[in-house]
Amino acid sequence: MNLGAELADRQHRVPRNQQCPVGVNMWRALKSLLLLTFLCGATFADETPEEVDANSGDNSLASADLGEIDRKLNNPLTDLWSLTFQENYSLIRGDAIEDTYSNSFIFQPALPIPVGKNKDKIFIARPVFPFVKTPVFDPLQPGRVEKHEWGFGDMQVFAMLGPRKEDGTILGVGGTFILPTASRDELGAGKWQAGPAAMWFHMGNPWVFGMILQHWWSFAGESDRSHTNRTELQYVIRRALSGGWSLGMGPTISYDWTAGPDDRLTVPIGLGVTRTIRVGNTPLKLRFEPQYSIIKPDNFGTEWNIRIVIAPVIKSPFTP
Repeated sequence: MNLGAELADRQHRVPRNQQCPVGVNMWRALKSLLLLTFLCGATFADETPEEVDANSGDNSLASADLGEIDRKLNNPLTDLWSLTFQENYSLIRGDAIEDTYSNSFIFQPALPIPVGKNKDKIFIARPVFPFVKTPVFDPLQPGRVEKHEWGFGDMQVFAMLGPRKEDGTILGVGGTFILPTASRDELGAGKWQAGPAAMWFHMGNPWVFGMILQHWWSFAGESDRSHTNRTELQYVIRRALSGGWSLGMGPTISYDWTAGPDDRLTVPIGLGVTRTIRVGNTPLKLRFEPQYSIIKPDNFGTEWNIRIVIAPVIKSPFTP
């Protein structure tokens, strides 16, 4: 199916009354909160932690070095618990469409569990809850954006097992799954998807670098939706600085095996700044990272992406 027909088909299945002004207002409020928290982070960065009761069990987080927390959070198999809120604002361009944008706001709790006879391994099942705002194209003029729609996207679950260590080379293997939970057709693939996942990281100081590989095939779902076959490779390069600061990037290369030869590959690069601060006794990771796609699909793809991350670190019941 060509791009115009595909866009028209997707639009045909979406009722005209799916405007969601409440959702749009919520979206704007969330974006404002993210930006405000990031910009105001420096206000709290030098706060002295409140006194912690000796029996509260929170002493480790209240007194831990912020630079070390920042470094450990780069490891997908860290034993730290965190709650990630991530905003992505993307500029979409291509030969077959007019310039437009999309948003994705995700909530991603990371709650690793030590396993094994000596608790020397980490198991993590990390869900991703996406809230998406995407362009809807005019069925009569497929390259023209008629409006933008907001809703819940396809939920993703990333499960992995690997060694429990903080330094050196870390390998992990597991699986990755996508559930067809989108609230509207154009916000998801309509397919159950699954595949393998693997990671390789080198946890050094000041440098941390590594990659996470995931692949999905569709195996069930709506019969009138296209089969999916996609690979993603996130590469991470970060350098720790003093005072809880770090510089680096963590974009995701993607390859859609079902697309035409000129529309399969997306290769972004980026450079962002991260600061881990403490608000009261809670460490808080803040990140701002612009990304630019040096290779993208000719017809329709993301050229620029602005990523903002806020991730509080919470107490794990499995650590002293």
